Amino acid sequence: MARGYRHIGKATPRKDARAIVTGKAPYIDDIRLTGMLFGKVLRSPHAHAVIKNIETTRAEKLPGVKAVLTYKNVPQWNWGLPRHESTLDSKVRYVGDSVALVAAETAEIAEAALELIDVEYEVLPPVYDAQEAMKPGAPQLFTQFPNNTLPPDPIKIDPKLLQHVVMGDVEKGFAEADFVAEGSCSYENFPHPLPPEPPGVIAEWGELGELTLYVASQSAAMNKYTAQPVLGLADIRVIGTQCGGSYGTKNANLRPLTQAAALAKVTRRPVFLYYNKVEHFEAYTVRLASRIDIKVGIKKDGMVTAVSGEWIVGGGAYTESGKYQIAVGLGETMVLLRCPNWNLRSKLICTNRIPTGVVRGFGGQELECAWLPVLSIAMEKAGLDPVEFFKKNYAKAGDGYFWRDGNWWVCRGVDYSKAMQKGAEVFGWKDKWKGWGVPTSIEGNKRRGVGVGVHGNADVGEDDSEAWVKLSPDGRAIVHACVSESGPGQRSSLCKMAAEVLNLPLDRVNITPPDTHVNPFEFGLVGSRGTFTVGSAVIQAAEDALRKLLELAAPVLGARLEDLETEDGLIYVRDKPERKVPWRKVMGIARTVTGLGRFETDFSLPSCLMQFVEVEVDIETGKTDLLRVVSATDCGQIIDPLVLNGQLHGSLGAAGIDTALYEETILDKNTGRVLNGNMLDYKWRTFLDLPQTQNVILETPIPSHRFHAIGIGEIATSPGPSAVLMAISNAIGKRILDYPVTASKILKALGKI
Repeated sequence: MARGYRHIGKATPRKDARAIVTGKAPYIDDIRLTGMLFGKVLRSPHAHAVIKNIETTRAEKLPGVKAVLTYKNVPQWNWGLPRHESTLDSKVRYVGDSVALVAAETAEIAEAALELIDVEYEVLPPVYDAQEAMKPGAPQLFTQFPNNTLPPDPIKIDPKLLQHVVMGDVEKGFAEADFVAEGSCSYENFPHPLPPEPPGVIAEWGELGELTLYVASQSAAMNKYTAQPVLGLADIRVIGTQCGGSYGTKNANLRPLTQAAALAKVTRRPVFLYYNKVEHFEAYTVRLASRIDIKVGIKKDGMVTAVSGEWIVGGGAYTESGKYQIAVGLGETMVLLRCPNWNLRSKLICTNRIPTGVVRGFGGQELECAWLPVLSIAMEKAGLDPVEFFKKNYAKAGDGYFWRDGNWWVCRGVDYSKAMQKGAEVFGWKDKWKGWGVPTSIEGNKRRGVGVGVHGNADVGEDDSEAWVKLSPDGRAIVHACVSESGPGQRSSLCKMAAEVLNLPLDRVNITPPDTHVNPFEFGLVGSRGTFTVGSAVIQAAEDALRKLLELAAPVLGARLEDLETEDGLIYVRDKPERKVPWRKVMGIARTVTGLGRFETDFSLPSCLMQFVEVEVDIETGKTDLLRVVSATDCGQIIDPLVLNGQLHGSLGAAGIDTALYEETILDKNTGRVLNGNMLDYKWRTFLDLPQTQNVILETPIPSHRFHAIGIGEIATSPGPSAVLMAISNAIGKRILDYPVTASKILKALGKI
């Protein structure tokens, strides 16, 4: 609904569309700096080992090699929460861990040099399972983390960071419950969601000790603010290139970033470190592993009285942001359930698996995909329709919840039950839902089932954001915001917001490149914060610039500021439109007008998405087909319908719904190697396998900013996996509490293998 807007709510061409389709958009692999070297990483063949000896002489003598670094001579930087990962270490903790770094004149020479490095390892016993890793006597990855458990200690920048939800009286809550259900479920062992472009960084140190980084990142500014404390508060400039997809994974990039920076520091030349596809699969960060043991009490009317349990989070060999992901996940489950009594605790565990980092869903998807199937057991005991249950329990205006900062926030959003109801009607839920464990239809060996999931996120208002809008005399505007582009079109949407405020044609409003030296503070496009958080800063900056412009125009037109309007670079008196002047008449040729905008953290407006799915299961083969997906949400106001629908369609595939069906890391526990870390064995959904999809989008004005909108991209992937698990369980009449639901798991549940 455009609500009379000129640009908002309408499909418009993206600012970068022509550059992308004509091949002119500069990706990281297009950039070549003068004197640039190419970096490569020697990786461990063992899951757990100590480097007893490493000999690099042969590699150093290879013509074209400019540096070979090991743990003995590398610039040593440390990161993680707490800081437990270093540039290089004398101990390796997963197959693919970094052993040595090489910089050479060409990538081919660097690759050849890796073959000339001799390493003697003392192989140690590994541990791949988080629960096994906690047991006494398990192999220890770090001496400072007994039982491989990262301490839940507070951190300086966020001393109240949420790691547990403890409130009320759970024993009293269970006593008040009409039904109590307990269970365990795991959502783990996922491969990297694999955006088309691998991670890449170019690092270059200046003569005065300043560091310039070119990054293929969805959040260029985040690279600066996460890397700066790691690198000793160096003077860092980050320039974002066009990002060939991210799915949430290209944010901090600390591993390739620090290694490129180390090689550049030693060689005093720019160094390009670019992962190949094998490294992208086997050495870059993946999603947190999630396993939950939980107990829930519920009333006959569907109100939840108590939640108690333990969330075991597998962080892999290293975790960049696990504590923050846990904090967001816990907050999101409180948004989902209006429950007065909680005792939900978390543990973050190291294992000899691929390190974990940010993936779309950021903690909440990991927790809720494991938690909702157990919650379904309670719903079944109470005989509740899950749609009605979620409508009743999802946070509404006036409800409170803890968020990741550890503070209590009161929701001031809209009632999402209307969107849930509309989605149910479009899906035909009442006709298809036959009850728990009951298929919708049976035809020969084929059983159909339906399921539903829901997810929401208050990080739409996370962290501070600043923007400038600069007006020029020729009737144009430039938005200064350090926003990268990873595919969803947010840079174009920010231009639309500014153009709407300034009443300019969209082609007269552009946005600066993502460069931390030319833009004000920005955190990055994470958590769906682009529409509300960054949008608020841009809107405020545009309004400030417009006010300053009209102040200059008032004496020229002999009118009061409040009586002036502007359109297409002309300023006129509202009641006397014939009295008008162009911007250049007001500004002259030697002036620009700059407006300032700033947004400060606000976690009071959670988003919401409900997904309905229908599956068909062949009970003889165990094969599951996803037939239909309906996504229902309320975004307040659509900024661009194509962008929004694209985000919702992105719920399929890697990182999303297909984590319930296809996505799985097959690990050889004898060697610690990933067996399907290649493009042949990685199971993608093809175009022929796409389900019917439909999006239901309401536009109830949300009290966010001038355009009453919030983002929903972060949560688009999150409700689908648990909905698929529910649908399969209903189709076959057997409950499955493990992802992905492969054919063998279905046949095993049916007693056929």
